[in-house]
Amino acid sequence: MHYRAAAGALFAFLAVLPASYAQVAAPAPPAGDNLDLRYANGIAAIVEDRVITIEDIRREVRPLVGAIQINSRNEQEFNQKLEALQDDIVQNLIDKVLIVKDFYKPKDGEKESKRQIPASVVDNQIAEIQITEFDGDRSKFLAYLRSRGLTLREYRREVTEDIIYDYMRGQQRKSQSVISPVKVETYYNENRDKFYQEDQASIRVIQLSRGNAETDAQLRDKADEVLTKFRAGESFAELATQYTDDITRRSKGGDQGWQKRSDLRKEFSEVIFNMKKGQISDPITIPEGCFLLYVEDRKYAGVQPIEEVRGDIERILVQQMSRQGQERWLERLRRSGYVRMF
Repeated sequence: MHYRAAAGALFAFLAVLPASYAQVAAPAPPAGDNLDLRYANGIAAIVEDRVITIEDIRREVRPLVGAIQINSRNEQEFNQKLEALQDDIVQNLIDKVLIVKDFYKPKDGEKESKRQIPASVVDNQIAEIQITEFDGDRSKFLAYLRSRGLTLREYRREVTEDIIYDYMRGQQRKSQSVISPVKVETYYNENRDKFYQEDQASIRVIQLSRGNAETDAQLRDKADEVLTKFRAGESFAELATQYTDDITRRSKGGDQGWQKRSDLRKEFSEVIFNMKKGQISDPITIPEGCFLLYVEDRKYAGVQPIEEVRGDIERILVQQMSRQGQERWLERLRRSGYVRMF
């Protein structure tokens, strides 16, 4: 589920929060969401002193229904995905209340929590929302509040809780960001097959397109002119900016980036993967024209050395630890809080 993320710097002990609010004016509820049948009293859950209603769920569901429709093969699959989404949203709304409660919980030695979100941070966030989501038109913004039956004070509380939610989730992610070299090496040794790479070559190409009635011999004459200049010391990249007919790559010196054997047509791959770094091919003539290939670098098939993939492994492990840590944290909050689901 997507919550609005706060933008701007918080006070000293708070981090900078991401700016990605998703304010949506309230259209009609999606047809056939079955929420009225699932929650006959209009209430999905009670968390602490907060009631989560059908309308709370619908407000979060609306922006996501289109994607579910596109990715569903039939009505039954759509309904299954919609119900699963609703369940996720209810759980996330419950967790949000518990996370906000945890933010305000007094720390060791405190009688009352000293943590607050400065009014200026909330003011700035609301101003940003009015600019980005309502074209800076305060009347549209106030109409949105009326459509939801909210006072400005109630909306400020909602924005404040969104800021707290994102901050607390961010702090949990940061706490899992240190990965020891031993863990990296263990993961590498246990998952070496994941780091197998195909033959790859970083290549540049000069494309000489065939003109009307132009013969192979004429194309090869053009290619030989380029080859002569290359062998005289001119760089392939500079020659590509002058000679290649591939307009999209001309300004990049014919750079095609890293290519796998399976990415290329056979006429090219058979030549490239028999070349070494720094070599240029003989002219390759095909119906479309004549091509000169230059290998800037090579990576040979095999398991990548750990030093080449250490950063990737660290990111994988951080994500795993973050998910596990956040789930443990949320389970603790759920056990210690009052939650009643309907």
